[in-house]
Order: sequence, then structure tokens, then C-alpha cells
Amino acid sequence: MSKDYRKEFQASVDAVRQEGRYRVFRDVRRTCGEFPKATWFKEDDTEQDIVIWCSNDYMGMGQNACVIQAVKQAVDHAGTGSGGTRNISGTTHYHVQLEKELAELHNKDRALVMTSGYVANEATLGVMSKILPDLHIFSDEMNHASMIAGISRARCTKTIFKHNDLDDLERALKAADPSVPKLIAFESVYSMDADIAPIKEICDLAEKYNALTYLDEVHAVGMYGEHGGGIAERDGLMDRIDIIQGTLAKAFGMIGGYIAANEDIIDAVRSLAPGFIFTTSIPPSTAAGALRSVRVLKVSPELREQHQERAGALRSRLKAEGFPIIDGETHIVPLMVGDPIACQEISDRLLTDHGIYAQPINFPTVPRGTERLRFTPSPFHTDAMMDELMLALREIWSLYDLKTEQVA
Repeated sequence: MSKDYRKEFQASVDAVRQEGRYRVFRDVRRTCGEFPKATWFKEDDTEQDIVIWCSNDYMGMGQNACVIQAVKQAVDHAGTGSGGTRNISGTTHYHVQLEKELAELHNKDRALVMTSGYVANEATLGVMSKILPDLHIFSDEMNHASMIAGISRARCTKTIFKHNDLDDLERALKAADPSVPKLIAFESVYSMDADIAPIKEICDLAEKYNALTYLDEVHAVGMYGEHGGGIAERDGLMDRIDIIQGTLAKAFGMIGGYIAANEDIIDAVRSLAPGFIFTTSIPPSTAAGALRSVRVLKVSPELREQHQERAGALRSRLKAEGFPIIDGETHIVPLMVGDPIACQEISDRLLTDHGIYAQPINFPTVPRGTERLRFTPSPFHTDAMMDELMLALREIWSLYDLKTEQVA
């Protein structure tokens, strides 16, 4: 008798539903030129105007007129798809220009563009043990899924150190075989807790114990530093990082990921990493749009200042009224709920009753009991929008028996 496999799939989804962490994908269409406004297409075939408060298009560059123009011009000149992998006709002039621009942004010899930030992490970290036999990777416990996937793919010795804990990292480095290659993998901005790694001190340890440094700057590129090179640029530390990984899909408003490093590292990854070699390259229009976006943000410090001001304004409002936020120093403002069902219900009420879209963040993205709404105000979220958000939160928060004390 053949097994009815469908029941197994249904049971797995039912378990997720019962835990209150079933993901609901909202059907939205952003309104070009009016970011962060959008239209929500409901299941009953009606529509509702909404304001998006959880977008990773942090700077609104996906709506930027110069970027849109660059994309359109590239389509007119080169068509749509790239036509192949980077090795087989998929390296267009747009890709070459973009990689030069990204290398310059991070003050590195070269950069390598891939199809997403996830792929960039998985492909690069995953191939490191092939390049460096007997490699030992030291990974921050809060590194996100793509870094974890890459480290797992490497199938080498790994040690997970406590989040941003320099003492724990040094203990692990000291206990490791001094003769083997070492690599410390960490992020600059941790997107769920809104905190920043002690980059200088980690670099000090890397030099002390002869380890490479691998820094994920996906939640920082475009938004920090004089030219948008990230936290490492802001703190004058880019020259101390061996491999910088970034994304084109957040502050730059496009899609794709990349690494920047010295020529030998880039050449080894491009020659050996299957995730790069066997994947069709991003379309020329995407590369052109990303190139324009990087160039615009390089010379737009005022946009970065406005972005930080907006994040600070929202954080101050929430703190003043006793909402339990994580009071970080970044552009991300997490509002703690602590219950997956309540988190989903609050998100639903914000959207349905007030036209405010803030997606719930539940396990496994964050640990159980730390469920939250993650607000990402952009330079284009107005005071009026903040007034509407605060009014809605006051009304909805009173319906739930939730903590009101400060969490950080």
C-alpha cells in the first residue's frame, strides 16, 4: 500500500499553525513615487491603502527616480535577462561596472556580485574549507540563517560564541589548535535586536590569534559611513576586515548580494564556489539599477542623517509612552510582544483597522518568547504617519495583557 505523503505535509503545517507562527504573505503593491505607501489586495478581492512600516528598502531607493531611470535604460539597451551564468555570457558590462563600484565603496581590490545576500554568504562561507583545509570557523550565535547555512555547508570545525561576547570569543580562539586556519564570522548590525558588533575589538582578537575576519554588513551598507560603506567605514575599520559581505536588496533597493575582498580571495571564491559558478547572473537592468543606487547613496549623507533622525524619533515616541522596545542605536526599532499568537493578532489589527503594515517576527527568526514587531522607519515616514502609528498602537496594545516595562 502506498503511503499518503500529503498527511505528513499537512501535519507539519498544522503544527506551525498551532504554535501561532504560520507565516501569512501579504499581497501588496507599492505605489511608485509615494514610498512607503502601498495597496493591500485582500483575499475577498477588495483593496486597501496602507503604509508599510517593515520594509527592508530602508532608504526608499527602490522608488528613486534616478534608479528607475537606470533600470529602464538598461532594459532598452540590453533587454531583460542576462542570458547565462557569469562564465557563460552572463558577465555584462553592467556587472563589471557594479563590481568596480562596490570594491571602491569598501576600499577593496575587487568585489563579486551574486544573486542574493543569502547566496553570497552560503557560497562564500561554504567554500572556505575547500580553500583553507582544516579551517576552524568562529560564528556569533546571533548570525542569521544564510551565514549558518554557509558554515554548515563548509563541513569544518566550528565554534559558536556568545553574542558580541569578546571574552567568550577569546576563550574559544585560545582553546583552538594554533596551527589551523581560523575565520571569525559576524555581522555589523544585527537586524532583530538592533545592536552593533564590537568590530574593532573582534579585529584585535583576529590579529592576536591569526584569524581571518568575515563581516556581514547587509543591514548597514548604504546607511552608515561617509559614503554608505557600512559600520566598518563609519568606524574607520574597513582595512582590518578581510571579507565584507553586503546586499543590493536592502538600502540599495534592488536584489542581489556581493562580497568585497583582496584579489586573491575573490579569485578563489569565483573559481571554486558552486553557488556562484552555476547560477544565472542577475539581469543587466538589476545591475544597472544597483550601480546607480550605490552611486547616489555615496553622495547622499543627508539621506542617511534623515534616516537616523526618523528612527530616533520613532524610538523616542515609543519609549515616552512605555512601549517595550529594544532601545538600540540603529535604524531598526523592535517592539517586543513575547507571544506568537498575540504578535500575529496585533499585526492583523494594525493592518485591517488602521492600514499599517508591520509583519510579526516569530520563531525561528527569533527565539521563542521574544516575538516582536520590527519597525524600520525610512527617511520618508512622516510625522503624520508616526502619529497614526502611535494612535493605533495605543488602541490595540490596551486590548492585550502585555509587558510595558523597558526591555533594554
